Amino acid sequence: MSLAVLASRALFGLQARPVQVEVHVGNGLPAFSLVGLPGAGVRESRERVRSAILNCGFEFPAGRITANLAPADLPKESGRFDLPIALGVLLASGQVVDAQGQGPDLRHYVLAGELSLTGVLVPTDAALAIALAVARDDPHATLILAPQAAGVAACVPDLRVLAAVSLDAVVAHFAGREPLPQAQASVPDEPGGITGCLADVRGQATARRALELAAAGGHSLLMAGPPGVGKSMLAQRLPGLLPPLTRLQALEVAAVRGLLQPVTALPVEPPFRAPHHGASMPALVGGGALPRPGEISLAHHGVLFLDELPEFERRALEALREPLETGQVTVSRAAGSCRFPARFQLVAAMNPCPCGWLGHPRQVCRCPQERIVRYRAQVSGPLLDRIDLHVALGVEQAWHQAAPGEPSARVRERVLAARARQLARQGCVNARLEAADLARYAPLDAQGEALLARTVDALGLSARATQRIVRVARTLADVQGADALTAAHLAEAIQFRPQPGPRSLALAS
Repeated sequence: MSLAVLASRALFGLQARPVQVEVHVGNGLPAFSLVGLPGAGVRESRERVRSAILNCGFEFPAGRITANLAPADLPKESGRFDLPIALGVLLASGQVVDAQGQGPDLRHYVLAGELSLTGVLVPTDAALAIALAVARDDPHATLILAPQAAGVAACVPDLRVLAAVSLDAVVAHFAGREPLPQAQASVPDEPGGITGCLADVRGQATARRALELAAAGGHSLLMAGPPGVGKSMLAQRLPGLLPPLTRLQALEVAAVRGLLQPVTALPVEPPFRAPHHGASMPALVGGGALPRPGEISLAHHGVLFLDELPEFERRALEALREPLETGQVTVSRAAGSCRFPARFQLVAAMNPCPCGWLGHPRQVCRCPQERIVRYRAQVSGPLLDRIDLHVALGVEQAWHQAAPGEPSARVRERVLAARARQLARQGCVNARLEAADLARYAPLDAQGEALLARTVDALGLSARATQRIVRVARTLADVQGADALTAAHLAEAIQFRPQPGPRSLALAS
């Protein structure tokens, strides 16, 4: 044949989009053209492909070669198209046939791999993202990668992955001489790294209660209080209360990490990300000329802890509003838009004022009122409205004499039981309940409806804040093992909303 068609994948963010590699060998002056919006790394593949074909003992056609990467409007980067282009050249020039002289059937094969000048395959980056996309799009597909990348891709269940050492090994497979070996998963589970126990926290009963509710229902949490009262200590112990990642969640988390560094282990525990407050908006939500995931995507299925919340750039904080609602972030560039997963649990901490001593029983705050207002205004009302639990942490007197708190292991048992109730009832945690589902899964009795109506009028709550109160009340009932919501559950949930007025961030006095 003079035309060969193969399948590969182009990576744009975390989206591994299908690419059809068409190679035509025709008459004319010797030339090798690449079309289809190739990047610099793809254009350089002409020399790598030529050298690899010759060094593997094949002939490089002397005619006019055209390789088209379709769709033409999708940018193509990296050297992962070397293997399909090289195999396409050999197929189109009639150098890959079986014993009966027939060409191979490539309809369900996906190839990705960079070639060295000797024809050896170099591991492909983002192999896990490619494998997840291939398994989702075509359950009958076979993916061919370099051995190291194939061991990573083989972690995806129900996907056939073949490991190819070199170009001539791929040719031998399709010629029927020596089949490629099926890859085995070679990525171990990440060793458990959760440290710290809730028993280390003395006092702060309300904050401990809020932390348990956040873990049980997947709720976002804001803690406000003077320095040293335990805000960071509590936040760091939240991952120890959460259930371990499922296999699919672990693969998704590893795929996001694989865009920035090689995947060496699959996470078992939910990720915990705590970026510095000097982080820029692209660092926090993702971006760049070639879009890369930010901290909110690296915290996918885990916890994003923002300490010193008002010190973050205002634009960066405002960019969190949509991901908190949708669980994903869209990064738009001139070449197109890509989406990164961002189903994270936000935990934030802040001081009551710039110096931190406002409301402290012993220290004196000397911040002017205008500066306090400006400091708090860094966190906008729409962002605060999206946070389910607001907690004030005061200074605990004689905290060192208090008995150790309840250990994380015991609290985690209640969290796991509450989450099991939620998954059995509605298939998701309470924080992700849609407004239309609240009437079905979190109905209020007449007393609860009256209490909620009075609260909405008294506090001037938005519809979003009202629904979040009901979600928290549903979690309170689940933690207590109750099937029905009561006015008592609703009353406790209302205590976790900020009060109106100058102390609207629930600061302790």
